[in-house]
Amino acid sequence: MATYRELLAQVKSEIDEVDAVRARELIETGDPVIVDIREQDEWDEGHIADAIHIPRGNLESRVETAAPDRSRTVLLYCAAGNRSAFAAKTLQELGYDEPLSLSGGFTEGQLKLLASKVLLIGAGGLGSPASLYLAAAGIGRLGIVDADVVDESNLQRQIVHSTERLGEPKVESAKRTIEALNPDVDVVAYQERLTSENVDRILADGWDVIVDGADNFPTRYLVNDASVWHDIPVVHGSIYRFEGQVTVLKPGDGPCYRCLFPTPPPPELAPSCAEGGVLGVLPGIVGSLQASEALKLALGIGEPLVGRLLLFDALTTEFNEVLIRRDPKCPVCGEHPTITEYVDYVEFCAGTREPA
Repeated sequence: MATYRELLAQVKSEIDEVDAVRARELIETGDPVIVDIREQDEWDEGHIADAIHIPRGNLESRVETAAPDRSRTVLLYCAAGNRSAFAAKTLQELGYDEPLSLSGGFTEGQLKLLASKVLLIGAGGLGSPASLYLAAAGIGRLGIVDADVVDESNLQRQIVHSTERLGEPKVESAKRTIEALNPDVDVVAYQERLTSENVDRILADGWDVIVDGADNFPTRYLVNDASVWHDIPVVHGSIYRFEGQVTVLKPGDGPCYRCLFPTPPPPELAPSCAEGGVLGVLPGIVGSLQASEALKLALGIGEPLVGRLLLFDALTTEFNEVLIRRDPKCPVCGEHPTITEYVDYVEFCAGTREPA
């Protein structure tokens, strides 16, 4: 008699399987009937949106009600892809034209990541590690906004680039590295500086989270105002010499950037990384923390740094946390906002600095 392993191998050779990326594409079309054949306790822990729950033991008796059109695609999934393979074989025998089994089974977090869209502002010191870890984690779409080119003097901290790409646009260099790491990530490159004129167009692409890796105050205030008006959370990070900070600015749930910094500091008190210097590994630490916060927001898990400013001192290897509150008098997110449209952010901040 054949063993279970041999039967499973035979069944899988006779049915069609799809991976998580292809499953996501099919689900986005709205075409397939999605059937979860796991048990009730598994379903209760999480399931694909719009899926129909039919435990494997009830499939034959209930599937015709759930999917009366046998010519329509039926996507079946379980925990590991084995039960769904046998279920797909059963639907074949019942006369269904295109039953599909989700290979590897259902991992709710991974499917959520595949459906998530994260926009990176900057492909420099903070954007480099953040982009790599977001891509490795399986974010489905990653947007990158940066107008600069790869420069040799920045490579000690901008690890998504290399010496062979000197002079190449950072967004294109980052895209090549990310796609080599994970070809399933859809990288959208915006080779332009973020401005009041293009921010609405870029944000209209439907981003779930913004990772702010800018190192100039005009862009930070622009990102903040746009995120409030578009209702998109921002994972803010900044670095200077041996110190870094991270927080999550989530509209409606916590303070915005203007609540923390109503006015920017004078340019002489806020030099860029190029001007003031930075420990090369520091943006790697802060950018990784930003990626972690972005993943938590995308997955809807944990406790993001909303209302908390995390401070890191690389010289003492110490983390400290400061509670921050929303300002009811904030001109952008307050109870009676006075800034309701984009301003001249360069003039407001009295000068710009080079990106990290």
